[in-house]
Amino acid sequence: MGGRGYVADRPFKGGMNMKFQKAGLSAVMIAMMLLAGGCAGGTQDAGARVQAEEAGAGAEEAGTRAQATGTEAQEEEAGAQAAGTGAQAAGTRPDTAKAISGNPDREAKKRTPIYADQIKDGVYPIKVDSSSSMFQITACRLTVKDGAMSAVMTMGGTGYLKLYMGTGEAALKASEADYIPYVETAGGAHTFKVPVKALDMEIDCSAFSKKKEKWYDRVLVFCSDSIPPDCLSEENVTTAGSLNLENGMYTAKVVLTGGSGRASVESPASLRVEDGKVFATIIWGSANYDYMKVDGEKFDLISTEGNSAFEIPVAVFDRNMPVIADTVAMSEPHEIEYGLIFDSATIVKVQ
Repeated sequence: MGGRGYVADRPFKGGMNMKFQKAGLSAVMIAMMLLAGGCAGGTQDAGARVQAEEAGAGAEEAGTRAQATGTEAQEEEAGAQAAGTGAQAAGTRPDTAKAISGNPDREAKKRTPIYADQIKDGVYPIKVDSSSSMFQITACRLTVKDGAMSAVMTMGGTGYLKLYMGTGEAALKASEADYIPYVETAGGAHTFKVPVKALDMEIDCSAFSKKKEKWYDRVLVFCSDSIPPDCLSEENVTTAGSLNLENGMYTAKVVLTGGSGRASVESPASLRVEDGKVFATIIWGSANYDYMKVDGEKFDLISTEGNSAFEIPVAVFDRNMPVIADTVAMSEPHEIEYGLIFDSATIVKVQ
C-alpha cells in the first residue's frame, strides 16, 4: 500500500478481561495526572519532530540546485528556501495560499482555471509553482492533446520515489497502481509524468520520501502565464485588438514579476495606442538598466535623465509578458529575465 507514512492514529485492538482493566485504572489515572503538566512541552517536541522529518525528507530534494546566475537570482533562491523552512517549522501542512501567493506573479491576478479545450494541442514549457521549497521542480513540459493535459516534471533532487495526485492521507488508502513512479533520465534526474486537470488551479499532490518512507502533502499550480499567449484560444487572450482601443494615450497598472523581487517599475504605466498597437513606457526604480528585450527585439533608453525608461510593445494584457532587462549594477552587465502584467481593467484614457 502506501508505505509507513502519514502517521495516522491507529485504533486500539484486542480485549482485556475486566479484572485487569480495573487493576490498571488507578495506574492510568496517576499517569494522566503526572503527564498533564508536561503536555505543552510534549506538543512542542512533536512539532520539532515533524519539522525535522520534513526537513530531512527534503534535504536530498534540495541538494541539486541549478546554479543561479547573477546576484539577484541568488538572493531570490535564498529567499524561497527561507520561506519554505519557516512553513515547515510550524509542523503543519504549508498554508497553500501563502506559499503560492507569496510570489507576486500569482498574487497579481486571481485567475479562473484554464482547461485543455481552451489550449491548442502541442507541447509547451511551463512554470509550476510548488507549496514547498523542498519539492523543487526545475523544468516542466506540458502536453495538450485531444482535450487532455499531462506534464513531465523534472525534479531538483532524488529524494522522492513516487507521487500520488491527492493528499497524503488519501495516498495511504490507495493501491500501488494509483501511484506515479519516477523515471530517471540519462543524466540521473528524477522525472514524474502527472495528469493536469487545469492550469491556474491548485492541485493536491503528495510525495513519498525515500529517506523517511512517508507521504508529504504538496500543492502545485501550473501557470498559464508562462506559456506563449498564442497557445490559448483567442477568447482567452486579451489584446489591444480585443479591447478595441482607439488611438491615444492611456494609463494602466503594471506588475513586475521575476528577478529577485527587489526591482520595481512605476505603476500605472503610460500607454500609447497607435493603429491597433499598444506601446508602454516602462520606468524602472533605478538608473541601472541600459536596454530591454521583448521577443528578441532590443529597445534602448528613451532618456538618459533620471531612472531607466524604455518604450516597449505590449502584446498581451492580463497575462505575464516575458521581458529581459540588462543591468549594469554588477561588476559586469547582466541580462535578467522579468515579466510584466498589464491590467486591462485599470486602463484609463488620458487624451
